[in-house]
Amino acid sequence: MNIQTESHISGQPIKEKSAKRPVRMVRWFIIVGVLLAVLVGALVGFNAFRSHMIAQFFANNKPPASNVSVAEAKSEAIPNLLTAVGDLVAVHQVNVTSDVSGRITEILFTAGSHVKAGTPLVQLFDGPDQGDLANYKAQATVAELQLDRAKQLASRQFGPQSTVDQAQAAYDQAKAGIAKTESIISQKLVRAPFEGDLGVRQVEVGQYLTAGTQIVSLTDLSMLYANLTVTEKQSSQIKVGQTVRVSVDAYPGRTFEGKITTIEPQISTDTRNIRVQATINNPDNILKPGMFATTTIALPEKPPVVTIPETAVDYTLYGDSVFLIAEKKGEDGKTSLTAERTFVKTGNRVNGRVEVLKGLNPGDRVVAVGQNKLQPGMAVAISTDPPPPVPAQAPRY
Repeated sequence: MNIQTESHISGQPIKEKSAKRPVRMVRWFIIVGVLLAVLVGALVGFNAFRSHMIAQFFANNKPPASNVSVAEAKSEAIPNLLTAVGDLVAVHQVNVTSDVSGRITEILFTAGSHVKAGTPLVQLFDGPDQGDLANYKAQATVAELQLDRAKQLASRQFGPQSTVDQAQAAYDQAKAGIAKTESIISQKLVRAPFEGDLGVRQVEVGQYLTAGTQIVSLTDLSMLYANLTVTEKQSSQIKVGQTVRVSVDAYPGRTFEGKITTIEPQISTDTRNIRVQATINNPDNILKPGMFATTTIALPEKPPVVTIPETAVDYTLYGDSVFLIAEKKGEDGKTSLTAERTFVKTGNRVNGRVEVLKGLNPGDRVVAVGQNKLQPGMAVAISTDPPPPVPAQAPRY
C-alpha cells in the first residue's frame, strides 16, 4: 500500500483559530450599563430636588403666630412674710371633774350651753355632810356660850384662866369642824372654774362618780393660741409682738390677726425647729381648738424687687423659667414678636405674684397665659384678653 503525504504538511502541530465574542452581545451590555447609569442619576437627582423643594416649602410656610396674654415685670415692694403651719389651742380649756367621789343627785347644766364662772354644774349626795355641819354648828353655839361665861367669871376673879382657855379651844374646834364640813359640801357641788362653753355631757343622774371622772368639757373660745414652728434659720427673724395672720380651711379667703406672745427659748435638738405661740382674739367664737392653721408672720419690709404673675413661671426639675417676649426684625424689614425661654431664680409668692431674684429686669414682657403651647423662638401675637384674675385662695388638689 502506498501512503500519500501532503507536501504542505509540516511537522508542526495544527493551531485552531480563537472564537471572537459576537458584536451584538457587547452592544447589549453597553446599552444596559447606560440605562442603569441614567436611572441611578435620575433617582439621585429626584431625591435632591425633593429635599430642596421640601426645605423651601417649610422655609416659606411658617406657622401662624400663637395668641398669648402678656404681663410686664414690675419693680415693687412686696410684704416680707414668713409662712408656717400650726394648730389652734384654747387659752382656757379643761375637762371638769369632781374632787371627791359620790352619787350624782342632780345635773344643773345643759350640754353645749355658755356658763359663767362659778355656775353649779353637778350636785353629789351630801346628806351625811349636811348632818355633820349641823352638829358642828350646834357645838360651836354651846362652846361660844361657855366661852362667854368663862370670860365673865374670869373678869370678876370667880374662875381660873384655864377654864377660859379650855372653852376657847372647844369653840375653835367646833369652828374648824364647820369649816372642814363646809369645804367637803362645796366639793360635792361641782362648779364651772371659768366662763366658757360646755361640751357633751359624760354623766347621768344616779351615777356613782369617782374622783377624777370627766363630767363635761369647758372651753373659753374668746381667745386662742396658735402654736407654730419655724426653722433654726428663721428664728432670728421672729420677735415677740410681731403680727401673725392665721387662715383655716373652714373659712377660705378669711384671715385672723394676732400677736406673737411667746417664743420657746430652746431649739429642739431632734428637728432643729423652735416653737412659737401667738395669741388670737376670737370674738365671734368661730375658731375652734384643734383646727389646722396656716400662719403668716409679717417681717420687716425689704427693698423693691422684680415681680411677675405667678402663672408666668414654669416650674420644672431643670429649673424655673419664663417665656420672654423679644422683638425680631425679618429680612423684609418688618418687626415680629417671638417667645424665648429664659431661666429665672424665684423667691417668695404673695397675692398671685412671684418674686424674681435673677433673670428679669423691670419692664420686661413675659407670657402670662398660653406658654404651654409655645416653643423657643416661636412667633407670638399679644392677645387683647386680660389675664385671669388672681384667686382668693390657691386651688387645692
